[in-house]
Amino acid sequence: MPLLSTILEVRGYSATVIGLNTAMAGIAAIALAPFTTPMAARFGVTRLIAVSILIATVSLCGFYAAPWFWMWFPLRFIFHAALTVVFILSEFWISASAPPQRRGLVLGIYATVLSAGFAIGPWLFSVLGSADFIPFATGAALILAALLPVLTAYRDEPVLDGETSRGSILRYSLIVPTATAAVLLFGAVETGSFSMLPVYGARAGFSEADAALLISFIGIGNFALQLPLGLLSDRVRDRRHVLIALSIVGLIGMLVLPSLGTNWALTALLMFVWGGATGGLYVVGLAHLSAKLSGKELAQANAAFVFCYSFGMLAGPQFIGVGLDMAGPAGFAWTLAILFTAYIVFAITRTALRP
Repeated sequence: MPLLSTILEVRGYSATVIGLNTAMAGIAAIALAPFTTPMAARFGVTRLIAVSILIATVSLCGFYAAPWFWMWFPLRFIFHAALTVVFILSEFWISASAPPQRRGLVLGIYATVLSAGFAIGPWLFSVLGSADFIPFATGAALILAALLPVLTAYRDEPVLDGETSRGSILRYSLIVPTATAAVLLFGAVETGSFSMLPVYGARAGFSEADAALLISFIGIGNFALQLPLGLLSDRVRDRRHVLIALSIVGLIGMLVLPSLGTNWALTALLMFVWGGATGGLYVVGLAHLSAKLSGKELAQANAAFVFCYSFGMLAGPQFIGVGLDMAGPAGFAWTLAILFTAYIVFAITRTALRP
């Protein structure tokens, strides 16, 4: 995400246009999420993941080869459609394998490994830069390497029996609205911050490498805090209280950010705490949603969860891009603060009405 956004920023495209291109990720995920479980039931989980990994590898290299900017829009769609399938099915595989009494712990481990990837990617970008084919080749090699564990474990893949219905996506999205709204918020915050933070950094006065490292600190915060948050979610009576607390931390972080200016050390520390708290919205929300479901229903719930996450992916970069163009660097923080405030009001109201 930071690689592609930085290249477009260097080429002179506006933050709104960059956000529009990034939003193709959300469109792709929304389009593919309802079909993922039926396709996995027909072709097998392992086979579908493997094909999707190959498609993602080739399409990532396509960004470097594409001679015209308009080609980045279908490439974004193909790339993120493939990643959506991998995302849904690998997450379902992990959730299906987790003992019910340890679900928060297992999902915390999963989120920790996921966060490690989010931290390593921008760090690699800060080292490799955005010039030439090297960053694209490195990313493609890492995606392709994911085939190894998938093919090694193919005998243990979860089985999807029975008919699956695409229409059930909406029903599963509304089963636990506080959780699905949390992941919608997380999708907007995560995709928006990862794709637009390099633009914010450039306009606020940070170097390209320093802006990329700020994204790594978001990932490091995720890495450090997801396991404790997963354990905490196994011990509380109502996970909604944890979701509200994490959102309040996210709001405070964005209210503080504009006052830090170009102080990189304090901004990095803020991104560490803020990244860990906002990343917890996903793992705690997923544990809250998946506690009552299993088998095919769990797969459909995971698809619905990613479906809501994708709506956030679609809205976040656009919202932040417009904020940056209208209000300058501070617009990055103010737009995210509005999103956190909206969720806090909804979650508190929902918890009060349905204790």
